[in-house]
Amino acid sequence: MQQTWNSDRRRTAIGRAVLSVPARQALADRQLTPDRTVLDYGCGRGDDVRALERLDCTIAGWDPYYRSDVRAEPSSVVLLTYVLNVIEDPAERRETLKRAWELAQTVLVVSARLTWEKSKVRGEAFGDGLLTSRQTFQHLYGASELRSYVEEVTGARVVSAAPGIVYAFKDDTARLGYLAQRIVPDAEWLASEDTASAITALVDYVERRGRPPRIDEMPRSTAELLAHLKPNELKRLVRDSADSDKVAAGAKHTTLNTLLYLAVELFNGRGPFSSLPSSVQLDVRAFFTSYKEACQRSDRLLLKLRDDTYIRGAMNASAIGKMTPTALYVHRRALDRMPTVLRLYEHCASIAAGRPQEWTVAKLKHQGRAVSWLDYPDFDKDPHPRIVSSYMVDLQSLETSHMSYAKSVNRPLLHRKHEFLAPDDPDVPRYVRLTDSELRAGLYTNPHLIGTENGWEAELIRCGRELRGHRLVRRSTD
Repeated sequence: MQQTWNSDRRRTAIGRAVLSVPARQALADRQLTPDRTVLDYGCGRGDDVRALERLDCTIAGWDPYYRSDVRAEPSSVVLLTYVLNVIEDPAERRETLKRAWELAQTVLVVSARLTWEKSKVRGEAFGDGLLTSRQTFQHLYGASELRSYVEEVTGARVVSAAPGIVYAFKDDTARLGYLAQRIVPDAEWLASEDTASAITALVDYVERRGRPPRIDEMPRSTAELLAHLKPNELKRLVRDSADSDKVAAGAKHTTLNTLLYLAVELFNGRGPFSSLPSSVQLDVRAFFTSYKEACQRSDRLLLKLRDDTYIRGAMNASAIGKMTPTALYVHRRALDRMPTVLRLYEHCASIAAGRPQEWTVAKLKHQGRAVSWLDYPDFDKDPHPRIVSSYMVDLQSLETSHMSYAKSVNRPLLHRKHEFLAPDDPDVPRYVRLTDSELRAGLYTNPHLIGTENGWEAELIRCGRELRGHRLVRRSTD
C-alpha cells in the first residue's frame, strides 16, 4: 500500500543539477549497476531518476506528489533519499521505512540530514524536530541514531557507507560482497590484446595476489585468449615467468587482507563460509588450513584492538604516519600501508559511522578508541594546509561528532607534511626540503605558537620569512 503523505512535504523537494550525494555514493560503491533494477522511493522532482537513467540504470521513481501515478514495484535497490527527515509523524516515518525495506530485494540505501546541519535549518520545535517557516518538518539524525534506527526497523545488519548514508542488505551474501569490495577490492588486470599479453596479465595477477586465479576471476577477454592453453601448460608458464619473491610478497599481502576482511566481518556480523565472495573463499583455501583457522586468527586480531599497549606499539613501530602523544595521523594515500591491526581500527570506525567522502588525514587515537577524518583539501598545493572539517567516531560509544572550520578566521594548520605520508611517496623529498629550511630559519622555536594561521604568520614575520609555494624565502621589504 502506498503512503499518503502531507502535501506540504513537497516543498522540501529541491531541484538538482547533479546527482544527490547518496546516489553518488551508491554509484561509487557499485550498488547501482546496469544489471540491477532501482526504485527511488520518494523521488521528489525526479532529478536522480533522470540522471541515473542517463547512466544506463534501470530505474523508476515514485513520489506521493510529483509521481503518484507510478507504481512502486519491488526492485533490487531502493533509494530512500532524505525522506525520513520530512515526516513529522513517527509512526508514519517508521511505516515508510518498513515499506521501502519490503520493496528492496537486495539493498536499501537510506540517507538523512544530520544534526550537524542544524545551523542551516531555522524553525520552531515541533514533535521530535523542527517546523520551518515554510511549514515543512525536519527531524535531524545523529549518525549513530540513523544506523540504529534502520537496524531496529529492518532487523538487518546495517553498514554505514558515509555520514548520513547507510546500507541495509537483504542477505549476508550481498553485505559481505560489499565489505569485500571496500576492504579487499578485486585486483585490476592488465589489458590483454593477444595471447602473449594475456599471459603477462596472468603472471602479474599471480605476483600481486599470490595465487593463480580461477577462470571466472579473469576478464572475459583474457579468459578467451588463454582458453586454448591446457591448465598444466598455464601453470608451467606462470611458474617459469613469475618472480617468486613477488609471489611470496603477494601471498603475504593477500593473507593479511583476508584476515582484515574476516575481522571487519566479525565486527559487523560474520556469515558462513558459503556466503563469502568467491574470491575471498579462494584466498582462504589458498593461504589457510581451514576457514576455522582463518577466523580464529582474525578474531585474535580484533581482540588486539582492545590492548592499548599493543596498539601504541604498532603505531610506534609503523613507518607510516605522524605519531603524537595522543594519536597517529596518516594521509589517505598511506592508509593501506599501515600495519594490519591499524587498518582494522580505521575500517571498523568507517563501517560503524561512515567514512566521509571528503577527507585527507585519518587520526587514530591510542588513548581510548576513536577515529577522526580530517579534511585538508589543499594538502598538495598549500605548504601548510588549513583544516576545513573534522568528523569523529568514538568506537566505544559509537557516538559521532562533526566540526566545520569553514568560517573560522584562525584555523589549525599542518607542519612537516612529509611525516603524514609513506617514506617512498614521491612528494616527500620536496616537503622535507621545506621543513629543513623552516627549521634552519628558527620557525619551529615556539611550537606552541605555530599551530594556527595567526600564530604561524606571526612567526614568519618574526623570522623575516615568507612562503612562495613550497619554498621559504626572505620576506620582501616594501
